[in-house]
Amino acid sequence: MPEIYVEHLKQQLAIVSTLQKAQAARRYFPHGIQCIGANAADIRLIIKQFHIDNSELTPSELLSITESLIQTSQYSEEIMLAYGLINKSVKKHYDDDLLQRFEYWLENYANNWALVDDLCMKTLYNFLIARPHLIEQTQKWAYSEVSWCRRASNVAWVKFIHRKIGKTVYQLDKRLVFKNCDLLIHDPDEYVQKSIGWLLKVTAVHHKNDVINYLKQHHDVMPRVTIRYAIEKLPQEERAHILKECR
Repeated sequence: MPEIYVEHLKQQLAIVSTLQKAQAARRYFPHGIQCIGANAADIRLIIKQFHIDNSELTPSELLSITESLIQTSQYSEEIMLAYGLINKSVKKHYDDDLLQRFEYWLENYANNWALVDDLCMKTLYNFLIARPHLIEQTQKWAYSEVSWCRRASNVAWVKFIHRKIGKTVYQLDKRLVFKNCDLLIHDPDEYVQKSIGWLLKVTAVHHKNDVINYLKQHHDVMPRVTIRYAIEKLPQEERAHILKECR
């Protein structure tokens, strides 16, 4: 059953794809990317129309289609489309074990930073905001042998440093942030390093002095790009001062 829907979705992607959009996308991926030439707006429209045309599908059936599309994907956009099919379902449907499926997708199908970030910032975010008790469990991804999964251990937390959930405010323990950075600070992968900087950058919004102190203590082992990402939102004078101290 999923194969019919998967084939239809792939056809819809092919219809809206162009060589120009593929060339534009490749500029952001210096190490290469297998793309068909559809952008985020194209994918959103395909997903919207798919849900309208197939409103009878259950969350379980949507997940089955998602998995089938991911497993047979040739292009990055097909995987993003697969994620998007369940974006609205993950808040109220599926059990906690879906977190393990996300980990499996990251380790076996993600092959560029966009696939990691799209999953974490949309699908996984919607899943976790309804299950805050699972947020800290993504830290184990930092121990993965797959660099994309290690990147995800940081990106998964970006929206949860300080997040209103219902009538309360969820605040990720800053000690966990710095522990994760400690675990990955020597990681050789540039995209893992950039994710450390990203996590520190959003953490600095609420814990600026802690982040600055962390950078001062570890600058000798941190790549310059990680530091630059981390201080991106600080005032210009503070950025200049930190960069000077962290030579």
